[in-house]
Amino acid sequence: MQKTRRCRALHRTAALLAITVAAAVLINCGAGGDETEGEQSAPGAAAAADGAAARDDPYRVTATTGMVADIVRQVAGDRGEVTAIIGEGVDPHLYVPTRSDVAALMEADIVFYSGLLLEGKMTDTLIKVARGGRAVHAVTELVDESALLAPEEFAGHYDPHLWMDVSGWMQAVDAVAGALAAFDPDGADGYRERAGTYRDTLQELHAYALRVVGSVPERQRILVTAHDAFNYFGRAYGLEVEGIQGMSTESEAGLDRINRLVDLLVTREIGAVFVETTIADRNVRALIEGAAARGHEVVVGGELFSDAMGQPGTYEGTYVGMLDHNITTVAHALGGEAPERGFQGRLSLAAAAP
Repeated sequence: MQKTRRCRALHRTAALLAITVAAAVLINCGAGGDETEGEQSAPGAAAAADGAAARDDPYRVTATTGMVADIVRQVAGDRGEVTAIIGEGVDPHLYVPTRSDVAALMEADIVFYSGLLLEGKMTDTLIKVARGGRAVHAVTELVDESALLAPEEFAGHYDPHLWMDVSGWMQAVDAVAGALAAFDPDGADGYRERAGTYRDTLQELHAYALRVVGSVPERQRILVTAHDAFNYFGRAYGLEVEGIQGMSTESEAGLDRINRLVDLLVTREIGAVFVETTIADRNVRALIEGAAARGHEVVVGGELFSDAMGQPGTYEGTYVGMLDHNITTVAHALGGEAPERGFQGRLSLAAAAP
């Protein structure tokens, strides 16, 4: 009950963010009423002119998570300098922005965030940034609601982990391309071209996931992880997903939940469970110990990237590398067939079979 009230409160705050951004636009539209006809300008004309003007230096983009920042880098090319606030191994559900984070957001020319309440504790900051006149965009803003998962326990609140479905995350690419084209019209053709090229790569990655996860024996298609970050992944690639914690990492796993998952592992003879880079592994270890006490061996099938990507500068530190790692690791651990070094043969953390 307490968690439900908290999520509903966050949902209202996110709605306020959208209203605030819209209100800021309307206020700017009405500004300049005392100017002469020749001095009046369209509400976004100055910002668009700044964005479209020829530059020696790239404009500044601040993004909340690595997944969002990676899309923007792919689409912006060398026209934008992109900074991500939330780094590797950091949980965005719980992240509270620092003073330097707020400064990076306020000093940016344009801001992108994931949306769907992923950055729950940053919402107030994003509202302040929008009120300060910055262009603030959720990359999930164009996603049709019919494509979103809505957990029963959170009425009106969607699962924010859309990037786990490669085909769903493609829609975020379109949102970024559109926002950058509006901000910087001179670069619009380039944004569309780079977005199209990137979408082609993502389509190939999606097809790879369907193929290799589809090779897992049907009885073994159960993905047990630390928290419910993989429901889009499971829906897209045909896996039954069980998270020990709830959708937000603020929730705690109860003993009853752990016992029920141990029953599932033993009954279905599942041999592997997964830890996550942003979540402590103690609950996963409890599952392994519980299954062992009942005579069933379960191993850690690998460490998955859930709410953050890998180390910057590595293949796994890109969105494609992050998903490639997850897809390949899951396929191997659950008895499927996949190239050891993944989709593009670039995995530095080779997903060896357990």
